[in-house]
Amino acid sequence: MNAAGNSKKSSKPPSKATTKAASKASTKASSKPSTKAASKTPSSASKAPAAKSAPAKAAGFSLEPIFAAIRKRLPASRQAEAMAFAASFYKRLEDDEYPHHSADAWAAVACDMLEFARVRKARTPNVRVFNASLKANGWESPHTVLQIVNDDMPFLVDSVSMALAEAGIGVHVLGHPLLRMTRDKAGKLTGVGEGAPESLMLLEIDRQPAEQMPVIEARIRTVLGEVRSIVQDWSAMRERMLALSEELATRRMPVDDAGRREAQEFLRWAADDHFTFFGYREYRIERQGGEPILQAAEGGLGLLRDSRSSVPRNVKSMAAHYMPQSGSVDTLILTKTNARSSVHRPGNMDYIGVLEFDAKGNPVAEQRFIGLYTSSAYNRRPWEIPLVRQRHDHVMRQSGLAAESHSGKALRHILETLPREELFQSSEEELSRTSLGILGLQERVRSKLFLRRDRYGRFFSALVYIPRERFNTDVRLRIEALLKEALHGEFVDTTVQVGESPLAQLHLVVRPATGTQVDVDTAELEARLAHLLRNWQDDLRETLIARHGESSGLRLSGGYARALPAGYIETVSPEIAANDVEHLAALAGPDDLRLSLHKARGGRHGEGRLRLNLYRQGHDIPLSDVLPLMENMGLRVISEHPFRIDSGATPAYIQEFEVEPAAGMFDVDGCHAAFEDAFARVWHGDAENDGFNRLVLGAGLEWRQVALLRGYCKYLLQTGVPYSQAYVEETLNRYPLLARLLVEQFEARFDPSTGSESKLEIKQGQERLGRQLQALAGGDEATIKALQPLVDARGQSRDRQVEAARKALLKFMDQVSSLDEDRILRGFMGVIEATLRTSYYQAAGSGKPAHTISFKLDSARVPDLPKPRPYREIFVYGPRVEGVHLRFGPVARGGLRWSDRREDFRTEVLGLVKAQMVKNTVIVPVGAKGGFIVKQPPAAGDRDAVLAEGIACYKMFIQGLLDITDNIVGNKIVPPLDVVRHDNDDPYLVVAADKGTATFSDIANGLAIAHGFWMGDAFASGGSVGYDHKGMGITAKGAWESVKRHFRALN
Repeated sequence: MNAAGNSKKSSKPPSKATTKAASKASTKASSKPSTKAASKTPSSASKAPAAKSAPAKAAGFSLEPIFAAIRKRLPASRQAEAMAFAASFYKRLEDDEYPHHSADAWAAVACDMLEFARVRKARTPNVRVFNASLKANGWESPHTVLQIVNDDMPFLVDSVSMALAEAGIGVHVLGHPLLRMTRDKAGKLTGVGEGAPESLMLLEIDRQPAEQMPVIEARIRTVLGEVRSIVQDWSAMRERMLALSEELATRRMPVDDAGRREAQEFLRWAADDHFTFFGYREYRIERQGGEPILQAAEGGLGLLRDSRSSVPRNVKSMAAHYMPQSGSVDTLILTKTNARSSVHRPGNMDYIGVLEFDAKGNPVAEQRFIGLYTSSAYNRRPWEIPLVRQRHDHVMRQSGLAAESHSGKALRHILETLPREELFQSSEEELSRTSLGILGLQERVRSKLFLRRDRYGRFFSALVYIPRERFNTDVRLRIEALLKEALHGEFVDTTVQVGESPLAQLHLVVRPATGTQVDVDTAELEARLAHLLRNWQDDLRETLIARHGESSGLRLSGGYARALPAGYIETVSPEIAANDVEHLAALAGPDDLRLSLHKARGGRHGEGRLRLNLYRQGHDIPLSDVLPLMENMGLRVISEHPFRIDSGATPAYIQEFEVEPAAGMFDVDGCHAAFEDAFARVWHGDAENDGFNRLVLGAGLEWRQVALLRGYCKYLLQTGVPYSQAYVEETLNRYPLLARLLVEQFEARFDPSTGSESKLEIKQGQERLGRQLQALAGGDEATIKALQPLVDARGQSRDRQVEAARKALLKFMDQVSSLDEDRILRGFMGVIEATLRTSYYQAAGSGKPAHTISFKLDSARVPDLPKPRPYREIFVYGPRVEGVHLRFGPVARGGLRWSDRREDFRTEVLGLVKAQMVKNTVIVPVGAKGGFIVKQPPAAGDRDAVLAEGIACYKMFIQGLLDITDNIVGNKIVPPLDVVRHDNDDPYLVVAADKGTATFSDIANGLAIAHGFWMGDAFASGGSVGYDHKGMGITAKGAWESVKRHFRALN
């Protein structure tokens, strides 16, 4: 059974397949009356053989269970009729449809429909709207049921479906079989299977309340009445058009003979199956009160039968074709009516008017036809349609293009594919302007609007061309909304044409509300349309062009815009996507990592939420690797959304994390660059992954400043402070302002640019520091005021800056309540004040910060340092190595040890130097000793790999010692570059081999030579150009010399 859903709502599987079975028996009704028998009332029914007896089978199964159910329901006298009706009704019921109902239900549906059709007055439809129930009808449906029985005629199904759709009522099931039935004069059914064909329609529509059912029934009866009047008068209307085509040969007309012939040919063409007639009426122009009035005459046909429905109208207030002085007088009026069609197809009806003129050329009457052009009219080529072919030829002449040329063929194709309404209704100049404008789009595909106002003032016709790949339903709806708003539209009808052309064509007819004055700025409207049609990729491309210029912007857009997945486009704005594309393009290879921290702009994350993006080539980053790093940076991860971008041979990945601060808030715009730099440094191993990194967001520090505090912490831990690193991290993060002040104290002491900055640099530094401190103060006015002297000191001497930082630290340390936390913070302050030199401001050969930070300390000034206290010590900190060199005098030597005591290697070295001071009493007045640890030994434990890492760390340790040691060039002391010294000249530094470094002396000497250090290859004893300590027994000889001295002392 055919189930068609001609409704605004999507069809869905019905719970009852009732009418699906019925419609399979239908004969398809034609969309218009036949023109082959103009003198007869049209009918779509074909002769069907009478059913003498009910067939026992339908499709591929037996109807016998249904017949048996009918025999149970009805007395014997009515069974044969009911079974014959059911046999026709279910003639094409399919095997898979039969299980939708029980045999009893199928029987009930057929019997119910038969009873409804049993009596029907001639030329009058039966219409019923109800909610079926088992008790009343013997079957039920979750929807409301609409039953119709009518004489077979065209347009029934289309018109009923359209009436329901216009009312916003969805059709779920639609069955419409044709059955031949005989009736007596009273309309009572006398037989099934023979007689005149009748259309039975059974629809299941959206469930309706009881009070709405009479409204729906009245609307359906009205539509069926209109269909009947159209079908009954169709032949007469067609004959009237043909007669008028002949009359035009002798009528007075203000056109030449060629124009007259074209008008005649057009009427004949329309009557020849190119126009579906809905109504005809004649109007006369009469005088009433001295004014010309358009008055309807008697004798209307179809929908225009009743002349009383026409209100006389003043000609001056009507369309331009009645006003000769306007220059718009035409032989034929080809336009659209103000009224919308209720039959066959939705939309405003087409209007063909034929004018009569007096001797002066003024219109005095009009014969008006309304209806719809048929599908065959829309399929005719422009040069085959009278009147239109003249306009076609005019456009071709105006273009100056040869018909057989490439552009000429393109123009003909454009004319052929234009909506037929444009060909019928446009003037020659309007058609030329539109078609030649469309031709220009072929060279550069882009969106374009062609707006034409109906010359009779009824509507606007808008042709919109957009790139085909841009077109979708959402775009269509947005265009409709824009034009409806801009043109004050009451109705908008849209047709779409999408073919092989790179452009999609939308034809929109917008009818302004009655009495509305519309002033249109076409250029402004087209600009709004262009903006509306811009898609996400357009915005991305324009953003990249604005940032990088056209060449680079197009290259970036072309490389990534099409590769970004749909899920990404739906949730990421073009502005953020431009950032992502920039990061993806900047990736240097599989080992490179880039990232971006920013506020989300609505979308999936919600306004104000934070988003962290990671960018990588080759493969994404496992969550187990990246989550600890984020947590140590002070972020809590809410969710992850990964995207794979296949833009080249190697895929790229964007891992989008929704994050929030683990504690407190921070200024994303002010610190995102520092965060991104710190994150990348940790990832690449330039910085350690620990809780100190929370200071980047919490205290507004840069990664290098965090490394400085971490380095001091590592030193304090080696001196034996009774706190763990985790507790130290927690303390600094609890007091971010004090952490920032500790950094400020250090920078005041050691920044080599102090005193050489310009006024502008000083001002910028003060503003930057002021913003940081104000953020850390949390808006507390008293705190901000107390910190102002520190900001002001930035423009003063180094001593003033140091003193201001010290005062601020002491003031705010008094607010620390915990004794342990106070001791930790004062420990940092004390070790900074004990620092004499640092390599913090030195750059490596590449211009980037060095791999290590070296601190030269006056051990006597370090708080709580265990005894014995060295004369000086240098602590070297880095993510791969840590080491210390202790000297007990200005001139001292001693070996460097590869220590395996990670937690207390300074204690180990201090013990060794104590012994050396006794052993080397004769050789050197005082001793020195050093040691370093390898912090990241190879996980595999391969001996060669471990040795290679040990040598690399040894080199970094030696380089760290040399970085802050004075050199001698000629006879002059040369201080190290970018090092502020708080001690006197100190060029003496000599090292030697020790446990684990017996073969490293040549390495140390090579570094000294490369560094230009004055000791050269004498820097490290025991190398290839020195003495072999082990082979010559130097250590034993030194011990013997000490014994000899001891004996002399006893004498």
